[in-house]
Amino acid sequence: MAPPASRRTGINKKAQIGVFTGYLVAGLGALIGAVLLVVSLWRPETFSSLRGGAADVAAPAGEAGAELRTGGHDVFSAIAGYYRAGSRNAALEREVKVARVRLAEAAAAAQENKRLKAVLGLSEGETKPIAHARLIGSTSSSARRIAYLSVGRREGVLPGMPVSSPMGLVGRVLEAGETSSRVLLLTDSESMVPVRRATDDVVAFAEGRSDGSLRLRLINLGINPIKKGDVFVTSGAGGLFHPGTAVAMATEITKDGAIAQLLSNPAATDVVVVQPIWQPEAVQAVKEPLLPETAPAD
Repeated sequence: MAPPASRRTGINKKAQIGVFTGYLVAGLGALIGAVLLVVSLWRPETFSSLRGGAADVAAPAGEAGAELRTGGHDVFSAIAGYYRAGSRNAALEREVKVARVRLAEAAAAAQENKRLKAVLGLSEGETKPIAHARLIGSTSSSARRIAYLSVGRREGVLPGMPVSSPMGLVGRVLEAGETSSRVLLLTDSESMVPVRRATDDVVAFAEGRSDGSLRLRLINLGINPIKKGDVFVTSGAGGLFHPGTAVAMATEITKDGAIAQLLSNPAATDVVVVQPIWQPEAVQAVKEPLLPETAPAD
């Protein structure tokens, strides 16, 4: 028996109608597009209403997209602004810290100028000072109370010369080197200064106690006239210290005098004035009998 002939797909009527319909729709679409193209080129205003309607329909979607873009931009701007504000705040804080340091330095400079003016006023008195110097060290941990000056014999400093600050007497030169000197502070146990009460002639000796204070011992014993708050100054007795230089203030009354606080605290003093001995002849007259006899020159 012979095999049947191959069947064509076009024999299916439904498939043929589908293919024909597709071609017809495509042709109509192309024709309509061509007509619309010609009309739009010939009379562009014909489809303006259609374009406007399409734009109106698409407007909400465009606004939503614009809002999303704007919102995203605002978010990123806020984030960037936050970080910029943080960096600016950090920079401002650094500037404030620097300004505080500069202000502290300015205040320190003003205080330094004030102290220097006070020392200058002290040196403009009747007695011409030997030298201006700084206290460059002290023996705070030692039983002795010794300080060191930045001047020596090269500037004319000699042993025995008083050392004062704007607040009062600090001590006297104990030893003088070529460029530095040692100062025996008033609080040293070996220090003794003749003093008197600033308001009258109550005289006493100010002795160092090695603890930062002084002991005032009255010369004339009897009823103790000293009161708390009395200020004592150098009396000039002995010819070593100039009279009238502030020394101490009484803080505690004792049987034979008082315990006094030093007015010119060496720990808070940096600039001092080395003054000449008030009466060098009197001091020399006291020292000469104590000196050993020297052999006559050949």
